[in-house]
Amino acid sequence: MECRQCASELDRPGDYCLVCRTANADTVVLDLARDRATVTTLLDDETVSQRTITTTPEDPDGEADVIELRNFAGLIADEVRRKRPEEVYATGDRTVLRAVRGQLHYEFYRVTGDDPVRAVIERKGRPALEVVEASTADILGGSHTTLIGERAGKQAIETVAGHPHVKKIIPGPIDASGSGSRGGVRAKATRADANGNVRLLIRDGSSVQENRVVTTAGDRELGEQVRADLNDALGEAGLRE
Repeated sequence: MECRQCASELDRPGDYCLVCRTANADTVVLDLARDRATVTTLLDDETVSQRTITTTPEDPDGEADVIELRNFAGLIADEVRRKRPEEVYATGDRTVLRAVRGQLHYEFYRVTGDDPVRAVIERKGRPALEVVEASTADILGGSHTTLIGERAGKQAIETVAGHPHVKKIIPGPIDASGSGSRGGVRAKATRADANGNVRLLIRDGSSVQENRVVTTAGDRELGEQVRADLNDALGEAGLRE
């Protein structure tokens, strides 16, 4: 492929031209799995390149897994840097997404659907969900510092804090006036409000804690997408009410 401005030969389609300093792509879409990533480059809503990067995950309990994930994320990040896009959209494995996000200085936007590239093209001009990269300690705030449910309650908070569209979690007071229930600690995200924020209810026996979750969604529709994703994540962690 040649540069659209000066016709210099590019190493890969969609690469930023270092000769005339012209971008040959405006959007990158990342479809991330733990062992495979597809990097699609767009220009004016047309696909100009698609590259697949693969890896072989190591034992998740070993140090080799940390190194392998970092290297995998580095290859994906390098592909994005070559394009110098205006926007980066991502979907898929949260662990890989966080690792890639940590190596890039771009705002990430989350996209959903079976065909993420088509979803990005169809939603052009509509608000997108910005990805947040912060630690649980940075996300947790408010005047109530006590968390319900001990270790399992902390796991529920960390699960929600690890979601890419959660900016802040504000723990609420604990209400111990409810009726007792079995099954250990359970959690769920409730319906989004008009600003796209949700409530995280954590139950432990007769005690309930309602935590305010501030998201990057700006309206109820996008907030409902985040709510569904949070409940899926809580389900995967075995905490869904």
